[in-house]
Amino acid sequence: MELIHNQRAIPKKQWRYGLRSSAATGCGWIATYNALQLMGYRAKPEDLIRYYQRQLPLIHGNAGTSFWGPALFFRHFGFPVKLTLRRKDFDAVVEESDACILFYRWHQKHRLGAHFVALHKQDGSIIGYNTYRNSTGPDYYGDSLDGFLKRKRYFGAVLIGISKKKDSLG
Repeated sequence: MELIHNQRAIPKKQWRYGLRSSAATGCGWIATYNALQLMGYRAKPEDLIRYYQRQLPLIHGNAGTSFWGPALFFRHFGFPVKLTLRRKDFDAVVEESDACILFYRWHQKHRLGAHFVALHKQDGSIIGYNTYRNSTGPDYYGDSLDGFLKRKRYFGAVLIGISKKKDSLG
């Protein structure tokens, strides 16, 4: 399968996440899926959804994914993970990781929300996937993740740097 660029394009009955559609609350499992794809691993969306729904049994995905959920997932399956809340360290973590998952909060007028995206550095630019409601392909963040977050006024960010497993995929 290919990367998922826009969760809103997922049909509402496909890949349900709890009582809601993945189009509404699936960004956590989608970021996990995309990060795995970026590192050359394959996973079925259904398996990721099942994992995350079991991770928080009282919520079952209805409120999305917890901000620490992807870090627990990758650690559980043996991937080296670095989690940081310090934005000044984000660019260094992106540089040393094979893929990253960014969690951030946003506000727009009277609305408040949170979102996960998968990203990596390629040819000196940080590229994210499933960033915006209207994304149709990779989203270019520029050369600094901290700079991108400042420009967009996103806050409460957590970055999970992920490296390939040492014993596979060379």
